[in-house]
Amino acid sequence: MDIHRVSNHNQMDYNFDNMEPKHGKMGPCPDDRFDSGLDSLKEDELVNEFEDMTVNVSEDLPQEYEPWRTAVTEDGDTLLHLAIIHEATDHALQMIKLSHNHPFLNVQNHQRQTALHLAVITEQPQLVERLLKAGLDPLLADDSGNTALHIACKKGSLTCFGVITQNSQRHLTSIMSFPNYNGHNCLHLASINGYISLVENLVQLGADINAQEQCSGRTSLHLAVDLQNPTLVRCLVDLGADVNCFNYGGFTAYHLTYGRQNEEIRCQLYEKTPQELRELPESDSDESDMEDVDLSEDELYDDIKFGK
Repeated sequence: MDIHRVSNHNQMDYNFDNMEPKHGKMGPCPDDRFDSGLDSLKEDELVNEFEDMTVNVSEDLPQEYEPWRTAVTEDGDTLLHLAIIHEATDHALQMIKLSHNHPFLNVQNHQRQTALHLAVITEQPQLVERLLKAGLDPLLADDSGNTALHIACKKGSLTCFGVITQNSQRHLTSIMSFPNYNGHNCLHLASINGYISLVENLVQLGADINAQEQCSGRTSLHLAVDLQNPTLVRCLVDLGADVNCFNYGGFTAYHLTYGRQNEEIRCQLYEKTPQELRELPESDSDESDMEDVDLSEDELYDDIKFGK
């Protein structure tokens, strides 16, 4: 089954890149809004709106008599989206309970985010589990090509990662291998952001450790060298990363150590790299064609879009 994606349309306000982690819950930065302009909608107003709509609703009524399923904001958010954004957990759980295997669970807002994306962004693993068990499709991708698992890998959310992988066994291989619109799969995202535990878990679950990101052909090992992360380099080598892999420019991971300061990485790869692959190939370009780019932002190739 293919990942469900659309091209990146308009840049909206559901951007989790600028969110700062906090203990227990995830909160928005002062200048950010989760609800695409509905920052004035407080939790008590959300609660009142949901209660007004569901006052006469029971589980025995036909689904067409449940008006809260059809309520959508101008930004495409359902009441379930809003309940998750504002951490109105009881109401979110009630809507999920009443919507098992219902298309309502897969509704995407104008950034193509499902309730699952938002539950991961706001670090609510209980809702992540309930949504998946209720039938929400984990293959759905947002307008950056990220599934909820991509987001968990980018954020370093080991808890949400565990919940998704345990409850998405049938689609797990597809989700892990599929690239987002920057050409990065889940392993690339975990590597770029230096989440060693996630890297180990992904490989143990069957992720291809030598998969090349689609823009310059770098493997996670290439990325680890670019990031000058000796712990990640050692981890990847120990997990079986192929030091002989070339990126699209014809460079191995060892080639990328030239001009770099970390001797530990250079020594690690020198011992593993065959003599014939240690010398730089003749090229008009530098050994690291994007040496000065900050890989941690996953925004390397904004001008390249995958899919239609």
